[in-house]
Amino acid sequence: MNRFAVIAPADLRSAARMLARPDHAALAGGVDLLDLLKQNLAAPANLVNLKGLAGLDLIAEADDGVLRIGPLVKLSALAAHPRVHAHYMALAEAAGEAATPQIRNLATAGGNLLQRPRCWYFRNPDVNCLKKGGDRCYAVGGLNRYHAILGGGPSFIVHPSNLAPALVAFDARVKLAGPAGERVVAMADFFTLPKAAVTRENLLAPGEILTAIELPAPPAGTRSVYLEVREKQSFDWPLVAVAVVLAIDPGRHVRRARIVMGAVAPIPWRVPAAEQIIAGGALTPDRAARAAEAALAGAAPLADNGYKVPIAKALVRRAILRAGGLEAETV
Repeated sequence: MNRFAVIAPADLRSAARMLARPDHAALAGGVDLLDLLKQNLAAPANLVNLKGLAGLDLIAEADDGVLRIGPLVKLSALAAHPRVHAHYMALAEAAGEAATPQIRNLATAGGNLLQRPRCWYFRNPDVNCLKKGGDRCYAVGGLNRYHAILGGGPSFIVHPSNLAPALVAFDARVKLAGPAGERVVAMADFFTLPKAAVTRENLLAPGEILTAIELPAPPAGTRSVYLEVREKQSFDWPLVAVAVVLAIDPGRHVRRARIVMGAVAPIPWRVPAAEQIIAGGALTPDRAARAAEAALAGAAPLADNGYKVPIAKALVRRAILRAGGLEAETV
């Protein structure tokens, strides 16, 4: 690990100006950053400590009903927040499933969204893979048990964030502030596929800081679920994750559906074809099963990760049924 200094900026503008320099990195919870430093994947001369900046660690509801979550809000606080529980249950469940209690008390919402891939080739300091500027993705023809089955190529990483699928499903936005000013980006557009930019995972520009996550007020009758499957119930990364958000009328008529998968693609993977099967009619086990098939219709597994396809189908089906209140009747 290289030697570095920690700088406390006076305000957001100063922090953005510092972070525009290539030898500076942002320090928030520090969970992923510490790993990157130890693995020699990052070697900043200075860490810009964001923890003292006002308002970045708050959850607040605006007059327009939008819930604003600061990037420094701890995952444990997000999982326990009464407003999140009441209206955005899938997000509370996603935050509560992340890592371990100790890490959830340290890790931040912004850090969870911006963490780098957990691919073992990328994390190996001795492997110059495609994502680090090399000329090949070693998962192709190598060990690829945990890699992408959807949207992969030329890199086959999976996006590691627990929160991202739920936030995309709730049509969340991110506020970004940088040297060029502020902008708002839909969460669904924030993450980038490797074929668009192989060495990065999102649209965050040099010097930009994620200053808020904005959740619009959910439609009446909204019910949501986040589920994931892991190899072990202690600290582990999900093999597959699913967030489902449904707006349901009496009689289980679904007006609107969002279905987003995690740990199966380089970005949170929304499946409009599956949503169209669910929306516009009464929710039934048959519709849920057909939506699950549609969600995985484009899967292209590598040599060792085809097992993810049936797991993902089962999880999508179960999440739809649970969100619609039907799981107890059918599973």
